[in-house]
Amino acid sequence: MSRSQNINIPFTDLYSQYKELKKDIDNSITEIITNSDFLTGKTVEKFEQSICNYTKSKSCASVSSGTMALICALRALNIGKNDKVITVGHTFISTTESILSVGAKPIFVDIDKYFHLDIKKLKYYKNTKAILFVDLYGQTPDIDKLKRFAKKHNLYLIEDAAQSFGSSYKGKKVGNLVDLTCFSFNPIKNLGAMGDAGAVTGRKKLINKVKMFRDHGRHNSMYKEIGYQGRIDNIQAVIIENKLKKLDQWIEKKIKICRRYTKYLKHIVKTPEETSWSKHTYYAYVIETPINTRNKLKKYLLNNGISTNINYREPTHLFNSSIKLPKTEYVCNNILSLPCYHSLTINQQDYIINKIKEFYINEKNITS
Repeated sequence: MSRSQNINIPFTDLYSQYKELKKDIDNSITEIITNSDFLTGKTVEKFEQSICNYTKSKSCASVSSGTMALICALRALNIGKNDKVITVGHTFISTTESILSVGAKPIFVDIDKYFHLDIKKLKYYKNTKAILFVDLYGQTPDIDKLKRFAKKHNLYLIEDAAQSFGSSYKGKKVGNLVDLTCFSFNPIKNLGAMGDAGAVTGRKKLINKVKMFRDHGRHNSMYKEIGYQGRIDNIQAVIIENKLKKLDQWIEKKIKICRRYTKYLKHIVKTPEETSWSKHTYYAYVIETPINTRNKLKKYLLNNGISTNINYREPTHLFNSSIKLPKTEYVCNNILSLPCYHSLTINQQDYIINKIKEFYINEKNITS
């Protein structure tokens, strides 16, 4: 196979999800339009209960995006000016952005071999209020260890689970493990909307605060705080709720694809490691390439009809901090994400695997 043979493997294939649920999604959207049921009300309450049922969480507040979920969670915990929040620099910008948006200061920690916050490097700093950790690529760090550190220093735990909906930790679903859990339903997530959406789960008292902040700081028609226009769109709510029915099936297919990648690529590139405590749901399948080959490999694959991505190219700590995080910075220079959606065929998988092997055989011949 070559580019001249019109091979085209996109990085994502969102339409395949829609095709599997077309009738249900179309009917749900039509019902929303027919009833002019565009915001709030029973549709949102039903959606939030579905999230609670799946995650076994006590309460849920749907919001307009994963970023809004993080901001409202921080506000609900009264985190703001002069407070510090421990987090990572290897993440999407919204993790760092949300901390800065509420006036707090991010304290960055380097990552471990799983791309998670390196718990061994945790230190307590005066005025620290919380740890905002990230379930990067679809599995969790060791949450029990984080809990012990948080308890010792009286810190809140906030889980940025934008990439791990459907994952679990020691048999318990992500969503009911820490003080507040923040989800993103961006279209490319394993459970994605057809636009932006998000949610926060946790204890009812805290979730009631999130619901206030998402609705302009309003509670019982009275304005209590400065809030945001952060409500979910009802059309997005019903789309996500329909997709939830297929999620576990899609995740299992993704796991098989990603483990197959690992089987055939682990001797060529550094493949992802799965923890012993968390189910990896593979929002992204991220390889570490030999040094100084990532960009050339990316170009080679594109020239052969394979689209890839870099999650993430720029460490977020470099935007507003002089701290050095060697592992984070090394990883961001060498990682590459491969297509891993549930509808990827065996032939497509083999083509991707073989093109990576082909590139490194050629690269070795050129440099030897």
